Amino acid sequence: MVDKPAPDATRRSARSRRAIYDAALALVAEIGYPRTTVEGIAARAGVGKQTIYRWWGSKADVLLEAFLDLSTRAGQEPYAVPDTGDLAADLKAVLRITVDRLKDPRFEVPSRALAAEGLLDERLGREVVAKLLEPSLRRYADRLRSAQRAGEVRPEVDPRIALELFVSPLAQRRLQHTGPISHQYTDTLVEYALHGLAPRTRDVPSGTPGRGPVGP
Repeated sequence: MVDKPAPDATRRSARSRRAIYDAALALVAEIGYPRTTVEGIAARAGVGKQTIYRWWGSKADVLLEAFLDLSTRAGQEPYAVPDTGDLAADLKAVLRITVDRLKDPRFEVPSRALAAEGLLDERLGREVVAKLLEPSLRRYADRLRSAQRAGEVRPEVDPRIALELFVSPLAQRRLQHTGPISHQYTDTLVEYALHGLAPRTRDVPSGTPGRGPVGP
């Protein structure tokens, strides 16, 4: 009598996780996050809902892990901000890539759902920041520190606060639908963040650097 090999629990678990990831992403895309349920994910994946609750605490946790897995498989890991010596050009280049990713239909709906739910669920919000945003934010901050060493940014500027000048408006506009997301928009954010709203030195009379026109 030939002994049958024991079932491989690890492979079975991996298949179940993949089915759950796919089901969560598909349902959010088809019916929206509010109508997606753990029961619905389980039914689509062909597993019991107790399986999901054994691995995750909520549908938001499932979606976050599914989104991270999708990003990894699609080569969407956080990218380094280039350092060509031109800070404005480097920031514009990486923000254009960000716009393209945000508008990718595979990622748009689940990432928007996670961002919106993170505003309501503080624990999830911290997880989204730590796992989705923080790796990219660190790279922006590193590029701004490099610019400080090169004299392109004032030494007293806090890079973590400064990066919010162009990252936060993009996130807010996307989440609140206050306007289109485009390369032109992010290029403008960089210009405003780096140069401010006051007239530039070359636009004001000589002898008054950094100030507006002198009165009579």
